[in-house]
Amino acid sequence: MTTTYSPRDIDVVLRDGSSVRIRAAKPSDEAATLAFLNGLSDTSRCLRFGDKAIDLVATARRWVGVEGCTGCCVLAVLGGEVIGQASYDRIASDRAEVGFTVTDSFQGRGLGTLLLKRLAEAADNDGLAVFDAEVQAENHKMLDVLRESGFGITMKSEPGLIRVQFATSLSAEARARFEAREQVAAMNAVRGMLAPRSVAVIGAGRKRGSIGGEVFHNLMDGGFNGPVYPVNPSADVVQSVQAYKSILDIPGPVDLAVVVVPAKLVMAAARECAQKGVHGMVVITAGFAETGAAGREMQRELMSIARENGMRVIGPNCMGVINTHDDVRMNATFSPNAPIPGNVGFLSQSGALGLAVIEFANSLSLGLSTFISVGNKADLSGNDFIQYWADDPATDVIALYLESIGNPRKFARITRRVGRQKPILVVKSGRSSAGARATSSHTGALLGASDVTVDALFKQAGVIRTDTLGEFFDVATLLSNQPRPKGNRVAILTNGGGPGILCADACEADGLVVPQLPDHIKAKLAEFLPAEAGLNNPVDMIAAAPGESYRKALKILAEWDGIDAVIVLYVPVLVTNSEEIAAGIRQAALELKGGVPLLSVFLSSKGTPDSLKTEGLSIPSYPFPEDAARALAHAVRYGIWVETPEGVVPHYSDIKTSEGKALIADVLTSLEKASGDDAANSDGRWLLPDEVATLLGAYGVPMAAWRLAASPEEAGSAAEEMGGKVALKGVAPKLIHKTEARAVVLNLVGADAVKQAAVEMAARIAAEGTQVEKFFIQQMIPSGGVEMLVGVVHDKLFGPVVACGAGGTAVEVLKDVKVRITPLTDRDAHEMVTTLRTFPLLDGFRGAPKCDVAGLEEVLLRIAAMVEQHPEISEMDCNPVIVRPEGAVVVDARIRIEAVTE
Repeated sequence: MTTTYSPRDIDVVLRDGSSVRIRAAKPSDEAATLAFLNGLSDTSRCLRFGDKAIDLVATARRWVGVEGCTGCCVLAVLGGEVIGQASYDRIASDRAEVGFTVTDSFQGRGLGTLLLKRLAEAADNDGLAVFDAEVQAENHKMLDVLRESGFGITMKSEPGLIRVQFATSLSAEARARFEAREQVAAMNAVRGMLAPRSVAVIGAGRKRGSIGGEVFHNLMDGGFNGPVYPVNPSADVVQSVQAYKSILDIPGPVDLAVVVVPAKLVMAAARECAQKGVHGMVVITAGFAETGAAGREMQRELMSIARENGMRVIGPNCMGVINTHDDVRMNATFSPNAPIPGNVGFLSQSGALGLAVIEFANSLSLGLSTFISVGNKADLSGNDFIQYWADDPATDVIALYLESIGNPRKFARITRRVGRQKPILVVKSGRSSAGARATSSHTGALLGASDVTVDALFKQAGVIRTDTLGEFFDVATLLSNQPRPKGNRVAILTNGGGPGILCADACEADGLVVPQLPDHIKAKLAEFLPAEAGLNNPVDMIAAAPGESYRKALKILAEWDGIDAVIVLYVPVLVTNSEEIAAGIRQAALELKGGVPLLSVFLSSKGTPDSLKTEGLSIPSYPFPEDAARALAHAVRYGIWVETPEGVVPHYSDIKTSEGKALIADVLTSLEKASGDDAANSDGRWLLPDEVATLLGAYGVPMAAWRLAASPEEAGSAAEEMGGKVALKGVAPKLIHKTEARAVVLNLVGADAVKQAAVEMAARIAAEGTQVEKFFIQQMIPSGGVEMLVGVVHDKLFGPVVACGAGGTAVEVLKDVKVRITPLTDRDAHEMVTTLRTFPLLDGFRGAPKCDVAGLEEVLLRIAAMVEQHPEISEMDCNPVIVRPEGAVVVDARIRIEAVTE
């Protein structure tokens, strides 16, 4: 069907976790679309078209664009068959009539809602603002889909039918509902992979020692609650179990297939799985996208088979999955060690690391609820498993080892929600600057030097990021065994003064507070501790302190309402032993029954006593005081994030989005025309000063008064009209950093001074090979303000990345900048400003008047709103933004526009 916008193909997940492809209809779909229409029941056909006679052939030809098309049609396709259709026909410049149909066997699974969403996105991009629909009064299913979509529909009843109208753009309510549906679909998809009723191992080895042999052995040895079928065309029996030549020979249904055959045989195995009706595959086999172009093509073919048949995939190139729940007990990996059952859900992108994680977790008595090795993440990824773990009662802590984040914006949205329910712990490799891309703006230079963008995402989403695997396990052990700290105040109990001091120093270096003990607490401690004991915080009970003293002192400190956690240290001495001290600590913990988190440090070559690692009560122990302090600091920061109210993304009623879109459309049109003569123009261009001012003005971003002049004489006249002191700036496409190019003159007064400065500037810059095209005259802002930077870089994965920091000409030297990912909340903006090292300059440093911090935050929020609406803004600098007691004003700004490709 003819439309100015053709939606790209997407794979969507239905309510039951299966996947379906939605794509634009094309003429070659005519036969399949006609078969779909003929396959509808009489009831479904009547509800879609009414009781009037319908020419099905003509309808199919119109939908697929063969003839008579005035809009857009999308199809839902599974296994080569059309199972759903949605289309609109334009009836006015901004309106279209919409309708959709789903084959009878797929009704009630959420497909109609997904078709409607995809069609609305296409219509919005096609310049349509409103959908109209005529619905048969008895078509309750379609009415329910429309009501539950969140689009904000209006209905009008007429004899025999209901007229429905709604906007094509997604409202906040609609987005929230689609996110909730997405969560349910992800949970069901993952549940089908982690709790199957039956498993087939394709490539099961007759003997142990091979990957296929170990996977089959682990499934059998782990006591999987269901049948396990070995598939091996060369064996009648595999490890004493009857084998099958093909998965098609298995007599019963198969929910999950674990594929461990050579890469060249995986496609045939996948096709047989589809024919068998398998719900999902764990493809352990390597040799796919990780190996290069040929492998990427094989992976695309594998996913095409899976998606055409609604199968979900973990891998390829992974080590498998584990679910320790008593109702499942599935170990579909080739790991030589089975994990201890517990409450940590762990996901790893590295198979080799996964093997080490299981072994190390066991040594710490850190139990896992589930273990996922995602490999190449061709289908199911961390985002899906996080949504599953959010509502998994067996999982209290989510732990991830990531090498990349495939969809950071979706990751941020999911983790912001899930992180308020359960802690999400991440160790991510790749902090180096090797991948930084070259940029022309100050903001680009600041953000391209490291993975500050990833850090910003994690901070906004409440994700706990650790620098090392050791630290990762330290925090995981604490969060999985102890209550979340409610504040940052720490009591330290020790039998050695030196370790206590080290611990106190480490705590305060990481933002924790070690408060003085009040007199009544000291008095309680003095009742049983020797006179030479130190009763401050840290409490030094001296070397010979027995286990009973540890019990009493720990109880007193933990019950005091002036602290939020206790770190207990023990240095081995001849008169006591670690088991006695551990028994005292354990007894105190049993008597306290939770409350505040307890951490222990046993500075002993023998390690932590087993009595602190028993089931039902596990007190995390660390080899050194600094390790305990760092782990606790991570937990405290997470607790503060959870307790801080969520911010709000503001919606400004005075912004003029249409003006911004029109300006950018004109720029893109000029770029398209110019690219034929100069291909470099296709990479975008920096807006001219008047275009910058127009775009900022459309979003209510305050900018110092300005004029644009074509000559030195016009510049002088403009300055005379404006009055007072002005700044003169040269305008030319290559003049990006004007100060370095000596294209800025400040504090000019009167027409003559401005005219003369303009003449000299033009001659100076011409001598360096650049022609000044125009002059920008701008009102000088009175002295007394603070120069700040507000900038944006559009990352291809993360989307708009907003930066705020110290501004002026030394911005890249100071490197005092905070970064966030859009959409930006009011809380994000406030934290960006108030956590800068230079914030005291805004807050009345040394008696200076306090600047309008709220005004600077609003500049941030309005610019964030602008770049969210216009992904064509690839780079942006507002530098400086002058912040004074009376407000914040943009003095200089640069914006680069590039065409966006899907």
